[in-house]
Amino acid sequence: MAEQLSRKTVFIGYGILFTLGLAFYLCWSIMYNTWTDVGVYSISATLMGFGLVGMLLYRSEPKEKA
Repeated sequence: MAEQLSRKTVFIGYGILFTLGLAFYLCWSIMYNTWTDVGVYSISATLMGFGLVGMLLYRSEPKEKA
């Protein structure tokens, strides 16, 4: 049970990281009208990249060894 709760918590954390990257890009671009800023791209791509890879790694149950 603790293993399952931990995996769900980590998956949700990575989902929040992905959402934070997307929200940062959208909010910054709307507030300052800079849709092509390389600095904003680098921060949001890093957050969204780690979030997406983390969610892909934690999406399924680990295989049991027989």
